[in-house]
Amino acid sequence: MRLIIVSGLSGSGKSVALHLLEDVGFYCIDNLPAALLDSVISQIAATGDPFYENLAVGVDVRSRAADLESLPELIRRFRNLGIRCEIVFLHASEDSLLKRYAESRRPHPLSARGMSLREAITRERELLGPVMAAAELIIDTSQTSVYQLRDAVRGRVGLRAEPGLSILIESFGYKHGIPLDADFVFDLRCLPNPYWEISLRPLTGRDPQVIAYLDAQPPVQEMYRDILGFLQRWIPRYADFNRNYLTVALGCTGGQHRSVYMADRLATELAREHQQVLIRHTELRGIDRPPEGAGAAPPG
Repeated sequence: MRLIIVSGLSGSGKSVALHLLEDVGFYCIDNLPAALLDSVISQIAATGDPFYENLAVGVDVRSRAADLESLPELIRRFRNLGIRCEIVFLHASEDSLLKRYAESRRPHPLSARGMSLREAITRERELLGPVMAAAELIIDTSQTSVYQLRDAVRGRVGLRAEPGLSILIESFGYKHGIPLDADFVFDLRCLPNPYWEISLRPLTGRDPQVIAYLDAQPPVQEMYRDILGFLQRWIPRYADFNRNYLTVALGCTGGQHRSVYMADRLATELAREHQQVLIRHTELRGIDRPPEGAGAAPPG
């Protein structure tokens, strides 16, 4: 049995994630009080019914604080019973959440307690802190559309049928901030920048001209080898630790040239050693597979 607990901040996209999981074959239960999770899952598991082989449950801040705090221990118990259990946590920046609530005009679940919207968001982060700390996959939806979120959940969660480490290599631009869902962040801003070559400025790190330019830069190749060596050394440790997800973020100023180039090369090389490797170019498009034929180190 595979159990995915979907949690996160109100307005971050939990319903979108659950609907996607339902579309790919999960039996979904939304807004299940954390206090009932143990009894419900135990009864379902005892039936052995294949209808519930893939189960997703939504848990949010409407549960009691004590029940949310006990959720990590409950997950450990489920795993000891042989249930493949993982927590997927969605969050977003305060500004993004404020904008979404202004557009939807829906009340925050904690607003009935006499809090302002900002106070409710802050309190919700505090109450869900233990759940977020126990989550294996954290998805930052601050700059994510509904369609991009569906792609992310489908690629990283819904289609991950077999156990094992799912590795996401993502490029981003520092001008929009560091991704909050990354396990490792590498700063590429010290490398030669194709942006200052007028002919390369409108292109991306996936265009042959930019690839040729960066291939010819010794610091770029040195950085590539160092990051690849680091990941090759430590990814197996994460896999041995029974982690289900690992996110590696590579950033340059705009997220258009250097980080895209480096993400593609690293993802393609890692895909030779690991089955579940995905790419996300934050400034370009959504979840993708490593490009065919990329990633080989240039001669010399």
